[in-house]
Formats: sequence, structure tokens, C-alpha cells
Amino acid sequence: MPEIDLLTLCLLILAGFVAGWVDAVVGGGGLIQLPAMMLVPGITPLQALATNKLSSIMGTSVAAVTFARRVRPDPRTAVPLAVMALLGAIVGAMLATFIPEEAFTPIILVVLIGVGGFTVLKPKMGVHANRRWHGWKHVVAASVIGLVVGTYDGALGPGTGSFFVILLVSVLGYAFMPASALGKIANFCTNLGALLFFVPAGHVLWGLGLLVGAANLVGGYLGARMAVSRGNRFVRIVFIAVVAALILKLSYDLIRGA
Repeated sequence: MPEIDLLTLCLLILAGFVAGWVDAVVGGGGLIQLPAMMLVPGITPLQALATNKLSSIMGTSVAAVTFARRVRPDPRTAVPLAVMALLGAIVGAMLATFIPEEAFTPIILVVLIGVGGFTVLKPKMGVHANRRWHGWKHVVAASVIGLVVGTYDGALGPGTGSFFVILLVSVLGYAFMPASALGKIANFCTNLGALLFFVPAGHVLWGLGLLVGAANLVGGYLGARMAVSRGNRFVRIVFIAVVAALILKLSYDLIRGA
């Protein structure tokens, strides 16, 4: 692990914990944890992305198990969503080696503004389930969501959990709570898929990843339990807050880079 001063180490641990909590509730922790990784002296963007996947999978694993035990998400959605998310993440990780990050940021910003505005203007969306499709149409829609978001997560990552949640709510008609549960399972698979490429390629910094991952795991466990106990309205409020924060962060990055 690279040499890290005490202040940076404390910030990394704090970022890992907060990112794990946010990811467990509604997703979007990557925009907290990934920039924190970039504080490490000498780390490359690809190493930061790969190491972030290792830390994130620790939090998403415990969150996914907690949600699965308490919410019991529908396997007819979970299986195609997770399988295609894993495959998409492997493809995305391969693309990450030569796709510039700046090509994604403006697109993500526009999508997040649309997602945030849509959620605010539809206060009843996601509070109650309103399943739109059944049978093979439902499986196809879940598979497409998994593939598209999984590919994005492997290539870049931040905001993946939020994209899973809003698509499961707006496209498939899930309430926020089961959407978060399904999103955690899919997010675990996207992290695993990306690591299947990044680990053999030697991009993961194991010491740093496991250290931040331990904090992410604790945050993920506490976040999942709080989300389950507070219900759909709580998750919706956190979702809007996280999307707003992501919009501000990406806008700042674009202005600073202009």
C-alpha cells in the first residue's frame, strides 16, 4: 500500500463508511469514495477505480445479504438483473482502459438532473409498488437495465446504485424499498464483474482497498438496517438528497475542468 499520512488515512476511512451507508440506502456512494481514493499520492485513475471496486464490494455484499433476508426481493427480477449486470460490468471494465472519463460526466449530469426532477415532480412514485410488466417482458426489461447500468459501472461507476433504483422504480414499477434491495444485489454483481477484469490485470491496491472496504462494510450494514426499518419514504428522501449532491458534485467538476 502507498505511504499515506494520518489525515488522509482518516479521510479515507470516513469516506468508506459514509459511502457504504449511502450505497446501502439508495446508491451513489461511489462519488464519495472514488474521489477520496484519488487523494492517495501516486495513485492512477485506473488503480483508484479498481481499488474502489474492492472496497465497494465489501459494503454491497453485507447490504445485499441484509436486504435479501429482510425484504426478500423477487428472484424473477433479481436473477436476470444480476446476471446481466455482471456481464455488463466485465465489458465496462475493459472499456475503462481506454475511454476518457470526461466523455461520461456531461451525460451523467443530464441524466441525473432528469432523474431528480422526475422524482421530485412525482411524489407518489416509488412509495407504493405499481408493477407494469409481467412474464418475459419483465425479464427482458430487467436484463436490459442490468446490462446498461452494469456496463456503466464497470467503465466508471459513481452513481450506479442510484441508477439501478430509479430505473427499477420508474421502468418496472417497484417501490423504493424493494428497488434498493434489488439494486444492492445487482451492484454486488457489477463490482464482482469489474474485479474479474481488474484483479488479473493487476490494477487493485489490496491494502488500501481492504482498509477502506472494512469501513464501507460497517456503513453498508448500518445503512441497510436503517433503510429496512424506516421504509419507502425514508429511502425516497435520501435518494433525492443523494441525487442533488451528485448533480452539484458533477457540475462543480465540469466548471472546474472548463
